[in-house]
Amino acid sequence: MSLLKNILNFQSVLGVLANMFLLFFYTVIILVHRFKPMDLMSCQLTFVHIVMVLTGGDLWLTDVFESLNFENDFKCKVTFYISRVTRGLSICITCLLSVFQAVTISPNTSLLAKFKHKLKTYTTNAFFYIWSLNLSFSSSCIFYVGGFTNVSESNQMKVTKYCSIFPMNYITRALILTVITSRDVFLVGVMLTTSAYMVIILFRHQRQCKHLHSISHLRASPEKRATQTILLLVVVFVVMYWVDFIISSTSVLLWKYNPVILTVQKFVMNAYPTITPLVQISSDNRIINMMKNLWSMCHPISL
Repeated sequence: MSLLKNILNFQSVLGVLANMFLLFFYTVIILVHRFKPMDLMSCQLTFVHIVMVLTGGDLWLTDVFESLNFENDFKCKVTFYISRVTRGLSICITCLLSVFQAVTISPNTSLLAKFKHKLKTYTTNAFFYIWSLNLSFSSSCIFYVGGFTNVSESNQMKVTKYCSIFPMNYITRALILTVITSRDVFLVGVMLTTSAYMVIILFRHQRQCKHLHSISHLRASPEKRATQTILLLVVVFVVMYWVDFIISSTSVLLWKYNPVILTVQKFVMNAYPTITPLVQISSDNRIINMMKNLWSMCHPISL
């Protein structure tokens, strides 16, 4: 159990540091340089992932609330609410990234081409709806979570050392699970559909390039690299999401949480926020060039 805790702590530290570096980079790009709509989406996703990792491992908010002498019940409601909001924002923004890139690389003869000239406006409106819906939708969970007590202990499902989910009737439990599942299945379905569409476009483009040029002269365009990055993020997200969903659904339906299973679930939940910035850093030429310039400034080549 201690080994799992150490792995979870290492993962959390790595995820926070990588996302903070990426957030700093996107903030500079947005404030100083000319940025793309995808930079704005990636910046928001990075911020969400920082909060998601910090609350997912109970590493930061727990210490803050304890130092401020907040009641345990209030602390549990806040951390649980923030974790639900960030989880919803993560899947929504990832889905939006996938749709945005699919529209961006779509041929001018396709049905999606007519949305290209209004893509920035649609993206801005999507941000407003995404944040509003997730902030309001997740508010219902605060009524069913609170500080763990020894009173009626058998009726509470302990999800952390100090927090538990209070008992709810079967209809309410099934309704909440159905609404959340429907939302997530729809978004995952959109991601898979747009990903399949992008794979088809990349395959056709690759085949045309091989027909016109030799393979040795092929170079990946920025659009192609961005598409491949998003495809990789979607695959990682879908795999980690379904593992988390199976664990969560089984635990809620059986009304039982095992400490080891809970730690494994936290590791799975933090896997996507940790992998995402590493993939983005390694695939963005702007970041790579910036790091090379910093390296050359710190280590000038002597003649």
